[in-house]
Amino acid sequence: MNNNKERERAELHRTIWQIANDLRGSVDGWDFKQYVLGMLFYRFISENLENHINKNQHEAGYKDFKYNELSDKDAESARKQVVDEKGFFILPSELFSNVVKKSTTDENLNMTLEKVFRDIEGSAIGTPSEDSFKGLFDDIDVNSNKLGRTVVEKNGRLSKLMVAINDLQVGKYEDNTIDAFGDAYEYLMTMYAANAGKSGGEFFTPQEVSELLAKIAVVDFTTEDKRMKESVNKVYDPAAGSGSLLLKFAKILGKDKVKQGFYGQEINLTTYNLARINMFLHDIPFDKFNIAYGDTLKNPYHWDDKPFDAIVSNPPYSIKWEGDANPLLINDERFAPAGVLAPKSKADYAFVMHILSWLSSNGTASIVEFPGILYRGGAEQKIRKYLVDNNYVDSVIQLPPDLFFGSTISTAIMVLRKNKKDNKIHFVDASKEYVRIDIKNKLSPANITKILDTVRYKTDIDHFSRYVDVSEVIEKEYNLAVNTYVEAENNNEVVDIIKLNQEISEIVKKVDFLRKSIDEIVADLEGDDE
Repeated sequence: MNNNKERERAELHRTIWQIANDLRGSVDGWDFKQYVLGMLFYRFISENLENHINKNQHEAGYKDFKYNELSDKDAESARKQVVDEKGFFILPSELFSNVVKKSTTDENLNMTLEKVFRDIEGSAIGTPSEDSFKGLFDDIDVNSNKLGRTVVEKNGRLSKLMVAINDLQVGKYEDNTIDAFGDAYEYLMTMYAANAGKSGGEFFTPQEVSELLAKIAVVDFTTEDKRMKESVNKVYDPAAGSGSLLLKFAKILGKDKVKQGFYGQEINLTTYNLARINMFLHDIPFDKFNIAYGDTLKNPYHWDDKPFDAIVSNPPYSIKWEGDANPLLINDERFAPAGVLAPKSKADYAFVMHILSWLSSNGTASIVEFPGILYRGGAEQKIRKYLVDNNYVDSVIQLPPDLFFGSTISTAIMVLRKNKKDNKIHFVDASKEYVRIDIKNKLSPANITKILDTVRYKTDIDHFSRYVDVSEVIEKEYNLAVNTYVEAENNNEVVDIIKLNQEISEIVKKVDFLRKSIDEIVADLEGDDE
């Protein structure tokens, strides 16, 4: 492990924690997250733009050029070129570095920021980057009463926040050993999700689970040595949340190794904005991601972009959907092949069928699931039958309980593939593969490696994993619960009954002897008293 990297990360986390505690005040943590992330984003894109323009000017021979010292009038001439290259434009006077300098004395700071945010979004209108920037600052309400009752209070808190974000030691992106802005985002999300419970934490997948899902999705199962792919064309998440699952591919492969970009859809507006901010904070250019807003099951956005080589997802568990109340859905090409729709009260298999439909012929999908869908009857059993009969289920992995924020339940991972050669399903019981840290369970690097290698090579390990012929699954009426196929280890001691009876007999004899001795002592004492 790189010591500098860990030192930088620890320092960053300590500072962010301090900012959150100092400034939260009357603002609920989950709501305040919007302001911290929004200001972090504002600083990032300002510096990103400054660095881009300065670099171009320095390479052109203007070694002393500094964009933040240029007049707004002179900067305007470069607007079109900059928007073409970066997708947005910020005037020098509206850069984070210049606004923060005046923030403590700006009596209209809230109005200044409102105009800056509107101008940044406005710079992309009518350009290919419009969808990437539209509404990005909507959740950073600089006039909210949550920031204070008076304008003075609001501006005081906004100024404190700006100064604190400005003091964050993130350095230059290219000089850092960690992806500092992205890491700050992930830490903030983890910190707030851990404390938010159901108010927001449930859509944030812990980093270690994200890593396992992404690594499974980039195994090249078609090669003899089951090597890890060095690149993929497109990655997709139909329930994208804050985008952290998709961005794991950038961490694992390198962002340039996801050749055609990152795709996702999210139904929650605030979370959809967070996902796009997250993409920018990880330095993913506007033309390399396409995150859509809306209901994936009812109105999927990416019809023209499918199929996808790697799909990862942690869809919401057992939510309601239209199901057979909408007569159009049974004829939808995503759901029709199973001949039945997921129940109206449980949309889990609707997401599974959608993902399967949009998976490429050589791709892999890894999906976090609520375990009930592995064994429940009715329509869900019929959909499992379709998946098993067509040999789409590669693996089912039982995860430990208490991994996710806002919930202590156990979950499972279902791995889907369309190019399987063996008519078998691999079952892995990883319920004991965790370390306890603070108040949650966590997958350690060793846990992740053990689970990943077992899935890659389809190994059989007593009480841990088993590669099962589909005929056995059919015998068990298409039950895909891991404990149906992997026998749990019996840790009860084997007892020798004959030997135990002998020991009990000896103990009884000793007790009788002691009792008799005590009776004699008591009798002697009573005799003395007389």
